[in-house]
Amino acid sequence: MQGWSEFKAVILKRTGIDLNAYKERQMLRRLTSLMASRGVEDFGSYLRLLSQDPKALREFMERLTINVSEFFRNPERFQELRERFLPKLLKDASGAVGDRGVRQLRTWSAGCAAGEEAYSLAILLADTVPGQRLPVLATDLDADALKEAAIGRYPAARLKNVPPHLQKRYFEQDGDFFTVRPELRDRVRFRRHDLLRDPYEGDFDLILCRNVVIYFTEEAKDLLYKRFAAALRPGGILFTGATEQIFQPQRYGLQLVAPFFYQRSSL
Repeated sequence: MQGWSEFKAVILKRTGIDLNAYKERQMLRRLTSLMASRGVEDFGSYLRLLSQDPKALREFMERLTINVSEFFRNPERFQELRERFLPKLLKDASGAVGDRGVRQLRTWSAGCAAGEEAYSLAILLADTVPGQRLPVLATDLDADALKEAAIGRYPAARLKNVPPHLQKRYFEQDGDFFTVRPELRDRVRFRRHDLLRDPYEGDFDLILCRNVVIYFTEEAKDLLYKRFAAALRPGGILFTGATEQIFQPQRYGLQLVAPFFYQRSSL
């Protein structure tokens, strides 16, 4: 499409986002629809609009990063995480001693969007081991989505999978909206992070990256899975989305231990 290469180059320079890492057909379909809604016919005109209109730029970023989620998305998978994997991960962490004493469980919600999944994990940890204050690292590319996540206020529809007793314990209701209580919000550390370009922290027991990788090219997926595997400690778990099966996970030092759960080899 005319102007597409220049558009990608300018976006990379201005925002640091490499559109080459996204599936081109999906991205073009998404952006041409967005341009049409703005009455823009070519990428050159769209670049000018993005540079002049902060609202249009925000709209572009939202469409690019797909910040739509809900708490406990695919609740049966979170139930499996709680019943099958968390007990072992917690036991292994409590039995490991480092320079500062007993090692604390390390978890990361990668591509956390507006924070629903990160808070879901924080709720799971707080409800499973109420006597421990286990932090969650939550990262995303979209700085505005992270601001929304830090506020932690959501429409009721996004809490449809949260049991009533957990809604009461961890949220304050205000009409049709629910706000995460401060004691839970303080357990989640939000920061901006580009999965393709920025360095990763390491020694994680659990990484959630769900419904993010699906939008990337095969080359970008390959890079991400290598980096996620390296960021896990031996025996750590990568929890992916319901449409994000990893083919030949052994290439990354991972093994499938349940649908959408991959464990790093202990060797």
